Amino acid sequence: MTVPTADARPVPEDFGEPASTHPELETVLSPEALDWAATRTADTMALLDAPGSGLNRGELENRIRDMLDTDDRIAFPNRRGGQVYNFWRDAEHTRGLWRRAPLADYRAGVPDWEILLDLDALADAEDENWVWRGAHVRSPGNDRALIRLSRGGADAVVIREFDLVAGDFVTDRPFTVGEAKTTVSWIDRDTIFIGTDTGGGSLTSSGYPARVLRWRRGVALEDAELYFAGPESDITASGWADTTPGHERRFVRRTLDFYRHRTFVATDAGLQIIEVPEDCEVSVHRGKLFVSPRTGFGGIPDGGLGVADLDAYLGGDHSLECVFTPSSSSALEGLSVTRNHLVLTVTDTVATVLLTAPLEDPAGGLTRLDVPELATVSVVDTAPLDDDQIWLAARSFTEPVELLWGDLADGPGAMELHTVGRAPEVFDASGLSTRQHHTRSVDGTMVPYFITGRFGGSADGTAPPKPCLVHAYGGFEVSLLPSYLGSTGIGWLEKDRLFVQANLRGGGEFGPAWHRGATGTDRLRVHEDHEAVLVDLVERGYTTPDQLAVWGGSNGGLVTAVALTRYPERFGAAVVQVPLTDMLRYHRMSAGASWTAEYGDPDAPEFRGVLEAYSPLHNIVPRERRPYPPALVTTSTRDDRVHPAHARLFAAALADAGQPVDYHENTEGGHGGAADNAQRARLTSVIFAWLDRQVGHGPTGAVLSAHDD
Repeated sequence: MTVPTADARPVPEDFGEPASTHPELETVLSPEALDWAATRTADTMALLDAPGSGLNRGELENRIRDMLDTDDRIAFPNRRGGQVYNFWRDAEHTRGLWRRAPLADYRAGVPDWEILLDLDALADAEDENWVWRGAHVRSPGNDRALIRLSRGGADAVVIREFDLVAGDFVTDRPFTVGEAKTTVSWIDRDTIFIGTDTGGGSLTSSGYPARVLRWRRGVALEDAELYFAGPESDITASGWADTTPGHERRFVRRTLDFYRHRTFVATDAGLQIIEVPEDCEVSVHRGKLFVSPRTGFGGIPDGGLGVADLDAYLGGDHSLECVFTPSSSSALEGLSVTRNHLVLTVTDTVATVLLTAPLEDPAGGLTRLDVPELATVSVVDTAPLDDDQIWLAARSFTEPVELLWGDLADGPGAMELHTVGRAPEVFDASGLSTRQHHTRSVDGTMVPYFITGRFGGSADGTAPPKPCLVHAYGGFEVSLLPSYLGSTGIGWLEKDRLFVQANLRGGGEFGPAWHRGATGTDRLRVHEDHEAVLVDLVERGYTTPDQLAVWGGSNGGLVTAVALTRYPERFGAAVVQVPLTDMLRYHRMSAGASWTAEYGDPDAPEFRGVLEAYSPLHNIVPRERRPYPPALVTTSTRDDRVHPAHARLFAAALADAGQPVDYHENTEGGHGGAADNAQRARLTSVIFAWLDRQVGHGPTGAVLSAHDD
């Protein structure tokens, strides 16, 4: 196990009471914690790689790695000024290449890529474990970029200025920032907005920037002009500039919590607040103000979209015209613009619909675009300064992603979509199909889920029951939509097993009410929905509890950890990835303070009882009292979003209780758990090899509980 570099500023790790039974595991880089994690990870790998252990994990890792590295993948476009930019990883370039090619060559399928930055070469030259986190390109000049580099995949990044004309980093008074959770936006070539860690008072209690600075080239960062400051209790403050020619504006936003914002726009009289309720999402395009309220406002229903002229709105005319009204089965997922058109991404019964309207009159009526049905279609790229082209990605559980191109300048009704590329099939999908079912939760709400596999002749089930893996998230208004099951197909479906994607409340699949009904004091509804899906799968005959596994990461890891401690008899194995588990102290760990709008504040009496009732770490019982199915708990040492102590303490507590648990901690990878394709392939192979042992056809058993700690 490679010990991570300790060059990042340490995160305070005084989480307060109640103290855990393993305080040595709470400090990320303590020798005791790293040794504990290395030993448990080695034990898990030895178990999975032992001769005769069932599925060959090494072969699976190689196959997944080949899938991730194949040159047949689609190089998704990011168009700027007649050029297509793309970040690419393959077997030779494991950290990746930032590159560009002329748009015409890309469209013709013969791009001559110009390499702008070789991240592998940079990492080797600087002896750093750099992970790409994107680039903020100056518009409309397209001459400079602020590149974000992460050590080991953490959320914290280093900012470096890159000259897109010279093809190298800027050396003359560059905008360069050390590692922090930094936000940046170009104002002009020599001025940026920046929020970063500059010492005392510059960060919120969540660890994000509390101040917006206007930083001019050649001025020391500590001397940059303070443009705006928010309170420490906010999640963050951010500033950005709209540099659209003829519509230049500067904005500042206070993010109060995950779902409440206050947005300001610069005027001749100073910063002026945009007077909308705090739970409204707002955006501005070519002088149009778009408002999407979570609770009805100005005649716009929950989850709808309204529009107004920004100048008129700032002048006191707060009337909104309705652009989109959701139905009981639909929700607004995204908003994109081309030069002259507005494009709405909408889900209807968890399938995608694209709607468009002229940007000059968005409330005049929407036109539905002709896109693949019963698939997930996402807008990959538009170039609002240049044209009306849209580039789309379409995919389903069993169909690889397809890159499509169309031009709204032809008229929405006349636009034809052309296939630009199609990713290769990486697993045998013959005979596979997908069904959608609904099951009734405790309070009567119907909860949908998709199930993919090879089904028998009966209407609802299979004969005999098969191993079944259930993936769920249920939080933060995140929608789980159909997506190609590449690694899952290789590691699971090809073995004649079933895969389920559950659309629990707490997600965004049916708009704000679907999410709002499972937050705070109503949080247990997420877990009631989850349990209802597990029960329904067994009752329909698809599987049995012993053959049923649950899997989730981050908030989904919390869902699976809760399942383990609340209804362990419903399933036979649990994969708990980068989870939250200590719900009484989560708000004091890494970025946890930013999530109180989702879960509730543990220090507030109205939430404390609910959190105590389901906090996984605090509800573990000894095996002799109630046996749990085996669990695999995973995390990353470099996860600076969900503190790795959540996973470490949970695994240790399970082992102390005599419950079967295995553990895997990657030293890199951040919250995603893997920093590159090699690490991603390895972690995925660990998960599926472990699942094969527990609910597949291989030998069973977990090892961590055997340790006498």
